Amino acid sequence: MRNNNRLGCLTGTGMIAALITALVIAGYAYAKGGLLYNPGPLNAQSGEMLGGVTSHAETGEECKACHTAPWESTKMEDRCADCHGGIAIQMKDVASLHGRMLHDNPNLGCRHCHPEHRGADAPLTALEGAAFPHEAVGFSLNGHQLTAGHEPFACSDCHGDDITTFDLSTCDACHREMDMVFMTAHTLSFGSDCLACHDGVDSLVTDFDHDKFSFKITGRHVGLECVKCHLDARGLDDFQMTLQDCDSCHRRDEPHDGRFGFDCAACHTTDGWTPAKFDHNLSAFKLEGEHAEVRCESCHQNGVYQGTPTDCYSCHRQDDEHDGRFGTDCSACHTPKDWDDATFDHNRSNFPLTGRHVGLACEQCHSNGQFAGLSTACVSCHSDPTFHAGMFGTNCAECHTTENWYAPYRGPHPGIADEGGRGVNHGGATCRQCHTQTLHSATCLACHNSNNPDDDGGGRGGDDD
Repeated sequence: MRNNNRLGCLTGTGMIAALITALVIAGYAYAKGGLLYNPGPLNAQSGEMLGGVTSHAETGEECKACHTAPWESTKMEDRCADCHGGIAIQMKDVASLHGRMLHDNPNLGCRHCHPEHRGADAPLTALEGAAFPHEAVGFSLNGHQLTAGHEPFACSDCHGDDITTFDLSTCDACHREMDMVFMTAHTLSFGSDCLACHDGVDSLVTDFDHDKFSFKITGRHVGLECVKCHLDARGLDDFQMTLQDCDSCHRRDEPHDGRFGFDCAACHTTDGWTPAKFDHNLSAFKLEGEHAEVRCESCHQNGVYQGTPTDCYSCHRQDDEHDGRFGTDCSACHTPKDWDDATFDHNRSNFPLTGRHVGLACEQCHSNGQFAGLSTACVSCHSDPTFHAGMFGTNCAECHTTENWYAPYRGPHPGIADEGGRGVNHGGATCRQCHTQTLHSATCLACHNSNNPDDDGGGRGGDDD
């Protein structure tokens, strides 16, 4: 009895035969590398000649030029490297773009970024979905996660249809959507070449930490716009080469016209121009004693600083109670410690102190407070004693020294004619040995005894002629 419910080819045997046929066709197509199925035309844009062709289309659609069979030991990436030898070298260097990509994504193949069969004019680089290390090209995407519309960035947002190009105006257009006023002022101050300063990780931003560098922002500098100090900066090098001395920025505001030099910090701080402090010990005129507490205006009148005289008399002339009698070198006697603590070195004068003069009180010679203009003649202090009876004049130094009034007389003696009248035979005798009463009366008998037969009249004794 015949079964009228037959399923035709859907029998078990038929289904097995159909499956085997499909597998054979699929396997053959796969083994032939797309010979039986072509997903689309190859790129025909001409470029550098590699592997004997200037475009993939010039391979004559020979699939084996790029594709490998499943049983071959090589892979499609090996075929790419055969032609693109320069890229193959980069892939072995982690410091290069392709080497970095392969290091971070070991399973990443050429086709992930460089798809084909998309048409004769289709771009050969498409990075959507690929883990591209953007910092390897000098610009990190860490600071560019979301667009101005708060949407995740796509490559085309910055690169348009060609991933290998970038238009700098893209930065300006995007950031103007975020803050028009800031971008207008920013480009006027620093130019429109954003990449000259910005690297994606915001090395230079409004909250830039200046304290990490040698020039700390303190006092009135806090809150200043960058352009105030970094005028006409057009790149990182310009920022780094900005001079850090005060005068470079404040020269136009400097009211001293350079009279104090150019180290503003010697007197001023960043808290403000005033109050200012000047370390006088850095100058040629050190402040000592009572000078240390004197107000600046006392010496620097009318705002004059540089060139102010440093001699005492220029400031203290009106205080000179000596009226110039001692000259104008106040420091010869006085020190900045105290006017009254004065010492005078008489040896610097035209009357050095010697002998018994040393140690005398000043008032013994300088009576009535008179110092300059005094006579240096002995008689002006000692006068001519009455017992001289005016016989010896007023030049005391002819007979006396400062060591002793009673030193032996060495000069000529009136009335003693022996040996030229110089009284040699009487040498060693003092005046009072002969002049027992007064200088105009003398006696020889004090030394010469007439009863002495050996006395020769010279006081020494001898044979009598």
